[in-house]
Amino acid sequence: MENKAHALAAGAFVLVVSALLAVLAVWLTRDSGERNLYELSTRETISGLQPQAQVRFRGVPVGKVEFIGFDHKTKGNVLIRISVDVGTPLTQSTFATISSQGVTGLGFIQLEDDGPLTVLLVPNDDDPPRIPLKPGWLDKLIDKSEVIMDQVEQASTKLNKLLGPENQQALMGTVTQIGAAADSFNKLALKLDPVVASLPKLSQDASATMKSLKTAADDVSKTATSVTATSERLNAKGGPIDKVAEGGAALAATVETFSAATLPRLGEVAEETARAMRQLRRTVNAVDDNPQSLIFGNGPPTPGPGEPGFTAPGGKP
Repeated sequence: MENKAHALAAGAFVLVVSALLAVLAVWLTRDSGERNLYELSTRETISGLQPQAQVRFRGVPVGKVEFIGFDHKTKGNVLIRISVDVGTPLTQSTFATISSQGVTGLGFIQLEDDGPLTVLLVPNDDDPPRIPLKPGWLDKLIDKSEVIMDQVEQASTKLNKLLGPENQQALMGTVTQIGAAADSFNKLALKLDPVVASLPKLSQDASATMKSLKTAADDVSKTATSVTATSERLNAKGGPIDKVAEGGAALAATVETFSAATLPRLGEVAEETARAMRQLRRTVNAVDDNPQSLIFGNGPPTPGPGEPGFTAPGGKP
């Protein structure tokens, strides 16, 4: 009898707990708010959408799917009846799309409003107002998949043509030509190195010549200045010319002064100018005889008599 009492007590406890769980489930799943009915009609495929699926307005949960079936008003269409919380601002511009939730892929109704019309929909549960259902991004992708595949096929065909044997040979030929051009450039650079090295020496020679010419010009300028000063002194009032009139002795003294001071200096200037002209003439003759010396330098000097390699003019080496 005691075992039966324990069994009855355990059974009663299980029944009470099950009833409490059922009441709790009903309480948790009950609809605490008032909702209005709306309908969606479409010819598109609604794979993944199930009754009791969520309805969202701009991402906010506002209701659920009540019924999915065929539309008797429009033959061939699928009818979706949804219930939406009272107070949801559904207007004549509101439209619906079918979206999917992340990894699960479960479908739900997404309500959007593009805003051109602000008149609210009037709910009527006996004849619910209809909201247009537009294709979602997945439906658009499926519609465009054929075009995308055609474009991918065309791109792959063009790529195959581009990478064909003839184009590959042409590409390899171009690479080979570029390599040959680079080698030629390197060889040319090696040949130009001596020329570049000889340029500083040639520049130094030209600089020395210019300095000599400048020195000669400075001397000539100084001489001209002295001559001008002397002429001014001669032409000045009370100068040597005036003194010539006074007597031959003063003229002789002036001539003697001019001969003693000015003529030797003029002779020095003339000699310096002659030396500069001779050096310039030698430089011009050297360039005329060997123009390549401007780039490659003067080279080794010609051996003279008694030196190895000397050849007498008109003789055989």
